[in-house]
Amino acid sequence: MTASSAPPNGAVDGYPAAHRLDLVDDLHGRPVPDPYRWLERVDSPETESWHREQEELTRRRLDGLPGREALTARLTELTSAGSVSVPTWRAGRAFLTRRVPGQDHVVLHVRERADDGSWRERPLVDVAEIDPSGRTTLDTWSPSLEGDLLAYQLSVGGDEHSVLFVVDVRTGERVDGPIDRCRYSPVAWLPGGKEFYYVRRLPAELVPAGEEHFHRRVLRHVVGQDSSEDEVVLGAGLDPTNYYGVRVCPRGRWLLVTARPGTAPRDSVWIADLHAGGAPTQFVDQRDGIRVDPWVDRTGALVLRTTDGAPRWRLCVADPERPARAEWRELVAEEPDAVLEGALLLPGGPEHPSSLVVLRSRHARSELSTHHPTTGELTGTVPLPGPGAVTGLSAVDEQTRHDEDRVWIGWTDFVTPPGVLEHSVVTGPAGLVSPAPGAVAPPEVHTDQITYHSADGQLVRMFVVAPVAAPDRPRPTLLTGYGGFSVSRRPGYSSAALAWVAAGGVWVVASLRGGGEEGEDWHRAGMRQHKQRVFDDFHAAAEHLVAQGWTTPDQLAIMGGSNGGLLVGAALTQRPELYRAVVCSAPLLDMVRYEHFLLGRTWNDEYGSAEVPEELDWLLGYSPYHHVVSGVRYPSVLFTVFDSDTRVDPCHARKMCAALQHATSGDPAERPVLIRRETEVGHGARSVSRSVALSVDQLAFLAEATGLDLG
Repeated sequence: MTASSAPPNGAVDGYPAAHRLDLVDDLHGRPVPDPYRWLERVDSPETESWHREQEELTRRRLDGLPGREALTARLTELTSAGSVSVPTWRAGRAFLTRRVPGQDHVVLHVRERADDGSWRERPLVDVAEIDPSGRTTLDTWSPSLEGDLLAYQLSVGGDEHSVLFVVDVRTGERVDGPIDRCRYSPVAWLPGGKEFYYVRRLPAELVPAGEEHFHRRVLRHVVGQDSSEDEVVLGAGLDPTNYYGVRVCPRGRWLLVTARPGTAPRDSVWIADLHAGGAPTQFVDQRDGIRVDPWVDRTGALVLRTTDGAPRWRLCVADPERPARAEWRELVAEEPDAVLEGALLLPGGPEHPSSLVVLRSRHARSELSTHHPTTGELTGTVPLPGPGAVTGLSAVDEQTRHDEDRVWIGWTDFVTPPGVLEHSVVTGPAGLVSPAPGAVAPPEVHTDQITYHSADGQLVRMFVVAPVAAPDRPRPTLLTGYGGFSVSRRPGYSSAALAWVAAGGVWVVASLRGGGEEGEDWHRAGMRQHKQRVFDDFHAAAEHLVAQGWTTPDQLAIMGGSNGGLLVGAALTQRPELYRAVVCSAPLLDMVRYEHFLLGRTWNDEYGSAEVPEELDWLLGYSPYHHVVSGVRYPSVLFTVFDSDTRVDPCHARKMCAALQHATSGDPAERPVLIRRETEVGHGARSVSRSVALSVDQLAFLAEATGLDLG
């Protein structure tokens, strides 16, 4: 590595100075320049000074954009729709989250029978009461099997570290916690409510420097006991990047543990007979190269949703006492053009048999069907309101003696805020029984899913949401996507999308390779050495929209976050003439050094590693930071970063912002490159008010560039 002793001043007309280092890494014999390495250090006075000047510039530009007041009002109205989740049933009690107009966060409620037999609902965990500042978020929650205790996890300031507490459901008093280092931890209760299994990271002082985000253990905890006394069940000596899942069957006999190295698409699975006191026995190994989602249902059968021989997933069953793959029996087969995403067993009753409800996604649109629980034979379909997404399924548990024929269905689409449908296998659908609590009239929109071909001929789909059914004239259009980690982009209520379309624009969501919309083969077709296909799919979507008359390159904006930030970062460097404006949020952009920061090491199975010569070539082939070229007229770009982000380090955006400001030939007044920094929020959940403020800045920036009148 070389570096100049006196770097030149990097001042560019209209932008704060950012000096360029003469720093070149020698990686496997390849010279890799990194002129803005110094911006990786957020705690340096130099970086802080740069950020302060950038923030002043950004706020001046964003605060002066037209239409902000009208956009703020529209987004506030649309987000006031709120949301409600499917109920989780425990011994006659129903637990659910709800957000009503005026609330910044969801509130966890419990619904139970009153003495007069009526249903009554009361708040149980309200983070706004716990922390009126709005900085605290509810990460996840799990009631005990008896419904009298509830474990829940909180994060503060967006750090996603998840501190676990246990509350008495009857009184609302905390009876356990805080237990820290519980990020991404499931909670699996044992019958009786005295113990549960969970996942916790080792203390930082017990792991090598730089590995504080890894080294998880599966533990058994006694409620009220000091967590330092918890029994370690699994994790020691295994891959330090493993993420673990834990489940206990409803009757408490079987424990199932899954392990996945980082985000790699392969699982290990262990099972333990808790009644016999045995240690977990492994029956699936990561070296098998398959995904497995296992559980033991209320009949005692081991159920396995798996990609074994089925890249679009299938459902198998086995005896938990003989769990080996050779003993698996197919219950519901893979379908050639739909992804099997889940299954739920309805208990049945004296007047009707039990039924298996299966959730599939066909080209990113949810479908539900019913099947015989032991033969898998198709017995019917569950009607849904239209093209949309099922966000959750639930049924009553063994201790709830009513509604055994019913399934509750979380539902959303492009114009329907998250609510709950109900369906009975005896009487049929009951419709939207729990709509989102806010009364909002969405704008009139037309939604279509259209197909196009990518550069290599692959058929790809995208959703188009527009104020008209067919192109009538070129309109300002916002194209977004993700294309990674087997994540699917489905129809869903979005205040940003509706506000954009209400102003006369077109909103487009592309189902790119690398995602999960078409199964595991679709995912693998866009990862590692195939990552360029994702960007090709995105460019082809843009070209198709232009060719069909929906938009023009001067009216085309793109937006993406996280891996989607990498997507739009690659798009703007590969095809700067195709896009007029870009919002790049919490992005990965330096693909040579991404593994050095935060959770980056857990993603090397998705992208490849710069430690391997061949894989370095893949990464350098598209790494946006390394493809910024001086003298190019780049689109307008707004980077949005969050100081408490514990997944993607904001240094990616800082370095890319400095590089683009130095390189672009565009007039900063007409095609600005800006960075918006936000404190005390992170990569994931945030308050509604802060979400609205972020969307106002992002959409107003894109609207000005593309000519959309926000009114």
